[in-house]
Amino acid sequence: MIALSDPILGEEEKRALCEVIDSRWLTMGERVAAFEKAFAEMHGLEEAVAVNSCTAALHLALMALDIGPGDEVLVPSLTFVATVNAVLYVGATPVFVDIQELDKPHMSIEDARDKCTFRTKAVIVMHYGGYSVDLPAWRSFSDRKGVMLVEDAAHSPAVGEIGRWSDVAAFSFFSNKNMSTAEGGMILARQSPVLQRIRHLRAHGMSTDTLTRHRGHAYSYDVTMLGYNYRMDELRAAIGLVQLAHLPQWTNKRCDLSNYYREVLIAQIPEVKVPFTPMHKTAGHLMPVLLPAALNRQGIMDDLRNAGIQSSIHYPPIHHFSYYRERFPGIQLPKTEEFCARELTLPLHPSLTKEDVTFIGETLGKAVHKNT
Repeated sequence: MIALSDPILGEEEKRALCEVIDSRWLTMGERVAAFEKAFAEMHGLEEAVAVNSCTAALHLALMALDIGPGDEVLVPSLTFVATVNAVLYVGATPVFVDIQELDKPHMSIEDARDKCTFRTKAVIVMHYGGYSVDLPAWRSFSDRKGVMLVEDAAHSPAVGEIGRWSDVAAFSFFSNKNMSTAEGGMILARQSPVLQRIRHLRAHGMSTDTLTRHRGHAYSYDVTMLGYNYRMDELRAAIGLVQLAHLPQWTNKRCDLSNYYREVLIAQIPEVKVPFTPMHKTAGHLMPVLLPAALNRQGIMDDLRNAGIQSSIHYPPIHHFSYYRERFPGIQLPKTEEFCARELTLPLHPSLTKEDVTFIGETLGKAVHKNT
C-alpha cells in the first residue's frame, strides 16, 4: 500500500527517547525549552510555547487575545474542524467565509470583508495544504478592521514568513504532519506578553513550574488565572528536536514531489486540476487535486485503493457537519462546497519516490477515464 502520509522515524528518535528516560525527567523540562527555542529561531523569532496539540494552541491563542462571548471570529469552512471548535471553546461565534477560487482555495478577503461586523474581533486564516496565504494582505485587512489575526499553520511549519505577520500562529506535530511528535503543537506570537500569558494558561495558570521548584528556585506557587493542562512532555520534545533538524530537507522533497505530480498529471490527465501554481510558496503538506465535476469520487478512490494507493478528502466542509448544520443552519458557501465535492488528496511524503508518483498518476488516469 502506498500510504497517504508516512512519518519518518528511526534510530535518532529512539536514542532521543532513551536519553529522556535515562534522565528520569519526563515532562516540561530542558528539552521542551530547547525545542521551543529551536522552533522559534527557525521562524526568525525569539520565543515559542510548546503545547500538547494544535487544537490546544488555537484555544490558547484565542484566550490570550481576549476573544470570548459576544465576539465573532471569521473562519474558513475548508479546514479541519479543530480550527472552528476552538472558537466555540472560548464562547465566541464562528462566521464562515467562502474560499477565493477553486484553484486558490484560501479564505476570501472579499467575503470576509462583507461578513465583518462590529462584533468581529478576530480572523483565523489557514494555510491549506501547506500553501501560504497572502499574509501581508490579511495583516492589512486586520489592521483596517481593528481585529486580531490568527494563523492556523498546522500544515506549514518553517515556510516563508509564516508566524511573523499574525498576532498568534498555531502549529501541529500530529503524526501525519511534515514533522511529528505523535501529538503536539507550538505557538508563536508577535508580542511577548501574549506568549507569557499562554505559558501560564497551558499549565493551570501556575506562576512557577515543577522544574523550577525541583531546582530549588521556588518553594511554592500561585495560581493567577483559570488555566489548562496543555503542556508538552519531554519525550515529545526530544522527538521534535530530531524531526525539526530534518524539516527543511523533508520540505524540499515534498515540494519536488508536488512539482513532479503536476508534470505527470498535466501530461496524463489534463482534466484533473491541481490547485495553486508551481510558484506558490508551500510546505508541500498535501497533494490536493480537483476531479471533473461529473465524476464519482468514491469510485475513483475505490479504484486507487484496489491498486494499493491510499487517498483521502481534505476536507468535508465544516458547515455541513451535523453539529454545525444544526447550530448554524442555512449557511451557503458555493465555492467551498464545490471544491470540497471535487477534491481528492493523493499520497505525499518524503518516503515517496518519483516512480511511486508516476504509478499513482497512471492509476488515477485509468480510474478517471473508466469513470468518465
